[in-house]
Amino acid sequence: MNERTIELKEINPKDFFGTHNSTIEQLKTYFPKIKIVARGSKLKIFGEPDILTEFERRLNMLIKYFNRYNTLDENSIERILTSTGKEEDKASGGSSRDILVHGVSGKLIKAQTENQRKMVQLMQKNDLLFAVGPAGTGKTYTAVALAVKALKEKEVRRIILTRPAVESGENLGFLPGDLKEKLDPYMQPLYDALRDMIPHEKLASHLEKGIIQIAPLAFMRGRTLDHAFVILDEAQNTTHSQMKMFLTRMGMHAKFIITGDPGQIDLPRKQVSGLKEALLALKDINGIAHVHLDDKDVIRHRLVRKIISAYKSIETE
Repeated sequence: MNERTIELKEINPKDFFGTHNSTIEQLKTYFPKIKIVARGSKLKIFGEPDILTEFERRLNMLIKYFNRYNTLDENSIERILTSTGKEEDKASGGSSRDILVHGVSGKLIKAQTENQRKMVQLMQKNDLLFAVGPAGTGKTYTAVALAVKALKEKEVRRIILTRPAVESGENLGFLPGDLKEKLDPYMQPLYDALRDMIPHEKLASHLEKGIIQIAPLAFMRGRTLDHAFVILDEAQNTTHSQMKMFLTRMGMHAKFIITGDPGQIDLPRKQVSGLKEALLALKDINGIAHVHLDDKDVIRHRLVRKIISAYKSIETE
């Protein structure tokens, strides 16, 4: 009897194997001639070579499905284990045109408004996109979903998320902790979006390996960002030199999305926003796209749309 060991990488064994090892129990019914022993993230299998090879192939299909959808149920397992020929790709995870990412616990993440869908369409045809609009319109969330999708589909090798560390009425110097602890609150919306889309263990692994990088804008200086999906968030708080520095980091096979709200600038009063300047300077360059989101794109609490409209009316008086 032959023995092989299969290790689950960047997958939580409890999530994959199921409650009381239900996935393994289901596998045993389809492969009765194989002995299966699970220990942590490792699976030991015993049996004849040809049956072990087929078992590994089917298990890899299950892993592919789990990595795509972040969930695995009894019906999906049965469909994958019994699929044949051309059905295999569909069984292990066919793609839907509207869905960007299958998030944690099977959450379907897709563009929900016309302008969010426009962001998706324009990023298919352009390498640089400006997405501007008020809070709550899904600019950052949609941008992160596009980045995660590109990484999963191996269109890029890494994701880089950045923000200018500009204080909005609070003093960074008085926050406790070291530099990372001071800066992490500025990056929290980016972490929140990623946690919706990538399981905890895989996200931790990607962050540790540098496959996903989250850093303040100042850390971008001097870098050339090749094969990367890069998002500059809160770009209204960049200066002229910061925006120019960021835009010129663009390397080969890179995708850039710049998001911001020109109505929420936290720079000193006499400082010109790098975002406003870039929108004017780059408006006619082929390969650079623009999307302007508005209160119709707000997907937060119903009152947020009314709040935006109310502020808009007093700011234009």
